[in-house]
Amino acid sequence: MPYVVTQSCCSDASCVLACPVNCIHPAPGDPDFATAEMLYIDPDGCVDCGACATACPVDAIKPHTLLTPAEEPFLALNAEYFEVFPHADRTPVAVVPPQRRLRDPRPVRVAVVGAGPAGLYAADELLKHPELRVDVLDRLPTPHGLVRAGVAPDHQRTKQTERLFRQIEDQPGFGYLLGVEVGRDVSRAELDERYDAVIWTVGASADKPLRVPGEDLPGSLSATEVVGWYNGHPDHQDLAVDLDRERVVVVGNGNVALDVARVLTLDAERLRGTDVAGLPWAQLAQSRVREVVVLGRRGPAQAAFTLPELVGLVALAEQGVVDVLVETGGADLPADTPVGRQLARLRSLPADPSRRRIVLRFLTQPLAVLGEDRVTGLEVGRTTLQPGPDGTLRAVGTGETEVLDCGLVLRAVGYHVREVADLPYDARTGTVPSDRGRVEPGTYVAGWVKRGPTGFIGTNKSCAQETVTQLLDDLDAGLVTPPARDADDLGALLASRGVTALDLADWRALDAEERRRGAAGGRVRAKIVDREEMLRVAVEARRERVTRSRYPSRPKARMPGMRKARKNASLATTTTSMTGIRCLTFWTCGSTRARPTPLFCATAKMARKTDWPICIWKAPTSTAVGSIPRCCKAVALKAARPIAGY
Repeated sequence: MPYVVTQSCCSDASCVLACPVNCIHPAPGDPDFATAEMLYIDPDGCVDCGACATACPVDAIKPHTLLTPAEEPFLALNAEYFEVFPHADRTPVAVVPPQRRLRDPRPVRVAVVGAGPAGLYAADELLKHPELRVDVLDRLPTPHGLVRAGVAPDHQRTKQTERLFRQIEDQPGFGYLLGVEVGRDVSRAELDERYDAVIWTVGASADKPLRVPGEDLPGSLSATEVVGWYNGHPDHQDLAVDLDRERVVVVGNGNVALDVARVLTLDAERLRGTDVAGLPWAQLAQSRVREVVVLGRRGPAQAAFTLPELVGLVALAEQGVVDVLVETGGADLPADTPVGRQLARLRSLPADPSRRRIVLRFLTQPLAVLGEDRVTGLEVGRTTLQPGPDGTLRAVGTGETEVLDCGLVLRAVGYHVREVADLPYDARTGTVPSDRGRVEPGTYVAGWVKRGPTGFIGTNKSCAQETVTQLLDDLDAGLVTPPARDADDLGALLASRGVTALDLADWRALDAEERRRGAAGGRVRAKIVDREEMLRVAVEARRERVTRSRYPSRPKARMPGMRKARKNASLATTTTSMTGIRCLTFWTCGSTRARPTPLFCATAKMARKTDWPICIWKAPTSTAVGSIPRCCKAVALKAARPIAGY
């Protein structure tokens, strides 16, 4: 019973280290590991131990007997990989590699700028060394980067990577400074003077333009912005996404393009239980979109989407969820490849005009976005493939054009890294030049800002390992200058500038609140998308934690007047509806300026030991105590401390 890697594989490679017979490839060190779409298990080498399934952070590995119909193609795909790449070497990979120790045991403080997968994998590698402490900064109040805001909401298994991130966050020496933008709230120089080293893992947040006329018209958007919109990214919640037309055109045919096409054509009910943002979901539920056309300049053999993504789309088509049409533009399907076979399966399926559809259209390029005050169509041209000077096939226009009527044009032709602070920048590659992650001693990069927008979630793990190795080498060589100031004063610096930096406890409180709201509606989580609300929820939770730490429990010891105080406190139950809160009540007759009585003092002592405030009530001197609830008026309602939980 061999185990099988399925669609949600994140290429983390934790399974590789867990495998006792080295039957999972490509592994770190293999030439194609950095560009691998997923990992594969050799069915002939698998010994059915299940260690890989236990190690997988996204539950992508299953025994072949438990595969669903949608996952069954992966059994053949795993086997086919090893027919092409036999990997005869079965030397087991060491489960526990030798632990490196720094030559100088002095405490070292490292800042990681960017809380996405690259940043958290870097923190994980750093924290393997007890001398190191790590502060992870991010401009958003929430961490996890594209795992939170980039993975499609119907790919919840892939989002289980957050469980691995939680384990990283729980390590001693880990800290967050969220909601802090380097360059705006704090400068690079101010970080450098407080930390021994800074690792930049800011990713690639810019999109490549189409460079065609009309690209700036309303209704011409970045697919990345749309992904952020339905995933609850706070920067994109005001995005104007017009779903009132029947056709949408996506330029580019990578995984992002397929994600957007799938989300726009799925029945909104299939997304109800996911973490899709609330207002976008409501708009998707009212959508009039019936067709999404996905354009690729080259042919099927050169498609940018990955095989696992295509297999998932084939499964939806076979289930009758959505129609998927394949228009090759005259090109032959590569029948001898897994991609070609999956596209052939799609072409063999009967179409149903009543269903929404995705059209995979090849050998087509955009020429101009049409419209006066908004998008009304896209002019496209046919292409053909011709070999370039380097031998690669290039798309060349044939002169044949047509107009696709549409109300929305989305570009999904790749990411581009923006210039970062005052770091060196290579405009051609869109990266920060480095030597295996070292920009200079004390300054390092990892993730897309280092290697460009390539690879997958787990690819960042080996990338971070390489960068951290360079940092450790510099520490051992004495090339890293100790900081001039203490990193602990960074919080005070930010506070003086009016910046509320959220820590790990704040994030956990925000995460718990989102999950609580989601559970109430039968969802995974209900994302909070407004920055101010995020801060409010986190700060309120912080105040509650402080209050409970100061007043951890209700009193158990007896004190003078406690019996009367308890009796007095019981009166509070009768007046909860009047005060609106649970409280310890003190009844006074006549003037509220009367001297404190032993009863009031006992009540106050009890209040200091609890989370309850004191309610002071006034009644006429002639009024009997028993009639107070009917005739008294509150003259003061004063909490001895912030009210928590009531």
